[in-house]
Amino acid sequence: MVYLVATPIGNLKDITYRAVETLRGVDEIFCEDTRHSLKLLSAYDIKKPLHSCHKFNEREASEKIIAAANEGKNIAVISDAGMPVISDPGNILCAELKNAGVEYTVVPGANAFLSALVLSALPADKFAFIGFLPDKAGEKKAVLEKYKNLDMTLCFHVAPQDVDRDISAMFSVFGERSACAVREITKLHEEAITFNLSEGLQGEKRGEYVLIVEGAKVSENPLCNLSEKEHIAHYMSAGLDKKEAVKQAAKDRGISKSEMYKFSIEL
Repeated sequence: MVYLVATPIGNLKDITYRAVETLRGVDEIFCEDTRHSLKLLSAYDIKKPLHSCHKFNEREASEKIIAAANEGKNIAVISDAGMPVISDPGNILCAELKNAGVEYTVVPGANAFLSALVLSALPADKFAFIGFLPDKAGEKKAVLEKYKNLDMTLCFHVAPQDVDRDISAMFSVFGERSACAVREITKLHEEAITFNLSEGLQGEKRGEYVLIVEGAKVSENPLCNLSEKEHIAHYMSAGLDKKEAVKQAAKDRGISKSEMYKFSIEL
């Protein structure tokens, strides 16, 4: 049997009894970083053979895990923190296990973005987990465009060096929205800072962040059912010049004028 085991995202005490029991009972453990995982395992006096399974060798590691499982061994797979597969290695492994007919299960536990969603106090009845955005500005905005009209809370993982760029990109695509930056989840200095996208997140950026962003508001303005280009054209046909038409359409949609302008170029 192969077990995908969730590990603490900060506070070591957040590991479950079942997770400790599973890790003690398996024959081998595959993890992202053996040195990092050794600290967790040592804290619970767990001594097992450790092997690496990270994003650069996941397919090769999958072959080893399948071979070991077929030999009758019990294998645990963990990431550095949280649930394997969710913005961590494991997706390729699950697909390979399915294809090979190898039985596997999940030992659930801590999860960063769900904890952040609760801490944000933003609506949690409907939400979409996006994870990390691409590094390149064009690709980043292209991904955001796919989700800008979703009327549900959006959840992102963000590295500290990317926080300002990602928030700026969100504002350019989404327009003004409420957001919450959550860091140090389950740790001593845990914080959840609410801000508007137009303001950005103030202060030094340290540690991994989860950004929770308000979803698109359902507009009662029927003009918002038009395409952006048609929306601008409507106001121009009503007598406004292009600049004013762009300004009014952007206001209707709750996005920035600069973002709306690109749809007016051919008009």
